[in-house]
Amino acid sequence: MREIIFDTETTGLDRLDDRVIEIGGVELINRFPTGRTFHVFINPEGKTIHPDALAVHGISNDKLADKPLFAGILHDFLDFIDGAKLIAHNATFDMGFINAELNRLGHPPIHNDRVVDTLALARRKHPMGPNSLDALCRRYGIDNSHRTMHGALLDSQLLAEVYIELIGGKQTALGLTVAEQTNNQQSGDASAIIIARRPIPLQPRLTEAEKSAHAKLVEKIGDKAIWNERRAFVA
Repeated sequence: MREIIFDTETTGLDRLDDRVIEIGGVELINRFPTGRTFHVFINPEGKTIHPDALAVHGISNDKLADKPLFAGILHDFLDFIDGAKLIAHNATFDMGFINAELNRLGHPPIHNDRVVDTLALARRKHPMGPNSLDALCRRYGIDNSHRTMHGALLDSQLLAEVYIELIGGKQTALGLTVAEQTNNQQSGDASAIIIARRPIPLQPRLTEAEKSAHAKLVEKIGDKAIWNERRAFVA
């Protein structure tokens, strides 16, 4: 199972007017990082970065002046995410901006059934919160001391660790067969985890005498339960 943990940084909060200026992604195979990443800075085509956004990610227009346009990175990005489930924190925000960029280029949008929102997962698992990325790192003991500002690749790397903890921790991938849910079962939550059956069943340790004694005991208890149920009904 292939998943891409990703994050974006933007010039502001209006996806219809603001632009994506950074994308970072981390590849997981069967819930383990492969070491393969994706990271680009993108020229916003003359759109000025809002001061509030600059304070969050520290990416200035000057830094992006010589970077490619979104059209220039599109094919590399689509190749990287091809066939994978996409994981993002507050995914509605990131996917809104990505799909707005795709729409400007006449490319079809990425559908929601490919996307898992870790913020929604966290809110279900920890309804009392807080559930920001920093808060989840603290909750799960993930070192984020080097995160002085937001950055798409760094945030994706931290989110990959958080995501693994949200779906049950690293032990879920040890000795287990991991399968994706069917389309009818998908609800934006983590995929089902199926424990594989033993190829050769263990031999029973009960003797025939013990089996016989157990059967008699179950029959006796069953008769008593039926009698008590009838007495309660009559009463």
